[in-house]
Amino acid sequence: MLIPAIIIFVVIVLVLLVSSFRLVSQTNMFVVERLGGYLTTWDVGIHLLIPFVDRVVSQVSMKEQVKDFAPQPVITKDNLTMQIDSVVFFQVTDPKLFAYGVNNPIAAIENLSATTLRNIIGDLDLDQTLSSRDLINTKMRAILDEATDAWGIKVNRVEIKNIIPPKDITAALEKQLRAEREKRESILNAEGDKRAAILRAEGEAEAVVLRANAAKQERILNAEGEAEAIYKLKEAEGLGIKLIKDAGADQAVIQIKAFEALAKVADGQSTKIIIPSNIADLSSLILSATEIGQASKVTPKTTKSE
Repeated sequence: MLIPAIIIFVVIVLVLLVSSFRLVSQTNMFVVERLGGYLTTWDVGIHLLIPFVDRVVSQVSMKEQVKDFAPQPVITKDNLTMQIDSVVFFQVTDPKLFAYGVNNPIAAIENLSATTLRNIIGDLDLDQTLSSRDLINTKMRAILDEATDAWGIKVNRVEIKNIIPPKDITAALEKQLRAEREKRESILNAEGDKRAAILRAEGEAEAVVLRANAAKQERILNAEGEAEAIYKLKEAEGLGIKLIKDAGADQAVIQIKAFEALAKVADGQSTKIIIPSNIADLSSLILSATEIGQASKVTPKTTKSE
């Protein structure tokens, strides 16, 4: 009977010894008490816990933690009630203060966040609340960080996750946004029409100028062509007369050539030709002129008898 009792005792001692060793992993810390009072904080490694004397009060994670709190009803400066939920990023810096500083630190942070949010939003109206998220985040982080120092907690960042105005305010804001978009659209359309009209007017003005320049150039070219043609004709006529004179033609031949030139003039729009008196004496020349200028009305020029 003695041997089994000894074996049982040895087994119990071994179990107690084995259970007295505690392994602390990375990013965790254990707060240990001895006989009801704070003893130490264990870091990473294997530690021996004296049975019935020491006990682990709290296992604290040293990693940054994120807590998404439920939406909180807040009242703005202009007496509008809205729902705002926030997200808090924090990290334990002192496990001892975290274990002994406040009962249920997470709940304490949630309540402190809600009251701080109500105080900040109470000084802002609706428009400021909707457009001042960065200001709200900064103020909340500063207040929470200062308040949680006594709990061994460092608040790194606070973010407003969502702002939910009342339904009637949401509908009014949607109408306002729709009106603003329609206004911008109307302005853009008007500016587009104005720009198009200006471009069309400029195009028409340029077209008129180009057509006028083209017509002007055409008239200039036509005038230059006609002048060149007249010059060439007169040059040819002068050359012909010069050749006749150089050939020794008599006065009658020269007069015939002159009358042929008059006949060519009669082919145009002229309806009456005046012939000098010295040519009218030549009846044979008049007959030839009649045959050449049948369509023209010839009026001889008479001289006053002395």
